Amino acid sequence: MASAASELLFVALGGAGEIGMNLNLYGYAGKWLMVDLGVTFGDDSTPGVDVLMPDPEFIVERRADLVGLVLTHAHEDHLGAVADLWPRLQCPVYATPFAASVLHYKLQEAGLLEQVPVTEIALGGRFDLGPFDIELITMTHSILEPNALAIRTPAGTILHTGDWKIDPQPLIGETTDEATLRRLGEDGVLAMVCDSTNVFVEGESGSEADVRASLQQLMRGREGRIAVTCFASNLARVESIAVAATAIGRRPVLVGRALHRMVEVARENGYLVDLPPTVAERDVAYLPRSEVCLICTGSQGEPRAALARLANDDHPDVDLDAGDTVIFSSRVIPGNERSIGRLRNRLSERGITCIVDEGGNVHVSGHPARDELVRLYQWIRPQIAIPVHGEHRHLVAHAELARECQVPQTIVAPNGSLVRLAPGEAEIIDHVPSGRLVRDGTRLLPDDDPALKERRRVLWNGAAVVTIVADGNGNLLAPPQLSTQGIGDDEAAREAAEAAVAAVIEAVKEQRKARRGSENDLDEAARRSVRKVFRDRLGKKPQVNVHVVRI
Repeated sequence: MASAASELLFVALGGAGEIGMNLNLYGYAGKWLMVDLGVTFGDDSTPGVDVLMPDPEFIVERRADLVGLVLTHAHEDHLGAVADLWPRLQCPVYATPFAASVLHYKLQEAGLLEQVPVTEIALGGRFDLGPFDIELITMTHSILEPNALAIRTPAGTILHTGDWKIDPQPLIGETTDEATLRRLGEDGVLAMVCDSTNVFVEGESGSEADVRASLQQLMRGREGRIAVTCFASNLARVESIAVAATAIGRRPVLVGRALHRMVEVARENGYLVDLPPTVAERDVAYLPRSEVCLICTGSQGEPRAALARLANDDHPDVDLDAGDTVIFSSRVIPGNERSIGRLRNRLSERGITCIVDEGGNVHVSGHPARDELVRLYQWIRPQIAIPVHGEHRHLVAHAELARECQVPQTIVAPNGSLVRLAPGEAEIIDHVPSGRLVRDGTRLLPDDDPALKERRRVLWNGAAVVTIVADGNGNLLAPPQLSTQGIGDDEAAREAAEAAVAAVIEAVKEQRKARRGSENDLDEAARRSVRKVFRDRLGKKPQVNVHVVRI
């Protein structure tokens, strides 16, 4: 795809039409700038797959013109794919100190630390990458050092908001740099590419300071141990829990590897200097249960996280008993409802009380609600609004809100939509490849890989293996052998298996003698007959593999 040197382009390869795995590209004068490179996480529809990420093939083909990758902040959906995909991109990476530190550990684990050139940019810093003049603008979010980007080019200025909210009391880190945002709006902004996550939420997202006060009230007077689960990256929340616990005479305990890592990174960068002293997990047993407050990862029901291990009573150092309390200080990420429900049920079955956020008293979002979006549009007054970081319904609702804010042009541009921002009226001028990759063990595969399709089929319908022993002419020398997985061993399943064997024998006999010697014919005849029997008798379409042994 060639473009005129004067064209200013935008395309999202991830994060537009979904929440997660953000990858944004800006093009000008033949060069490309990448903003964020994140992941999303697998669910029941992706068996065996923990992590998904955008397919960067479009920009990989143009990597000679890729001037760099700028990370807006340290959340997994914005930097979690760097270690996996950087070898395909081979570009310099830019981040503020906290995000650079988080990335450092990921690159170290991947064996890439000495290969990836990472440049730390100070908060509020400004630097040039090819034809792009980039200024970092400090925002607030549910993690330290979130940044919006003012991207200046001769064709116009773009504000890429990243993830943000307006919190006058974030407790840790800086407040939103309203003065710089207003100045940017006065100077003139061509386009704003903006977070859509909470476009359906009226009012404002709320302040972390309010949560701290609520947590203390909620903990007071409870018997037994208290466990509070939150996102490991929400370090203001971690501090709030520790402060609230200490205020009522409980000792905070960090539980979970990710939590320890994030606290360590924060301290390396000068944050959490006033975090109350914590107790090591191995020492919890020496404290009265009423003096303990566990701070845990696993709020989304992740099976290997600390809270899941506590729910299953298989953590090596700490436990929960009947009469204890678990507070979920986090929101439910769409797609995680079932895993969280299972986790809460396990806790409830053991007599453990679960408290969830239903009135905003134990959690506030890190994303802007409608009033905050309106305020930003009033400050920036862009000519073009492009919603991102949301499912399609979020993008459409955000575009409507931008029109209500008197933005002249709004464009809903799902992943792969190539938008020309300038010159002339903004419009979608093309569509580029924008698939997904999955991390399957040590491999990266497209999400439509045949192996993954087979795995999904086995998950929902089970599997059957048929072994046929035949001579060179295709005559059966022994009864076919059938084994099944995931279909069951009840009477109906056993009868279906017997019928399937009989159907294989009949199908092979019906093959014309001239074609019996073809292994493919035997294979296909057996596969069709087995699938038909299981479909007719059990309503299942198992994955069928046929082994033909020639004697």
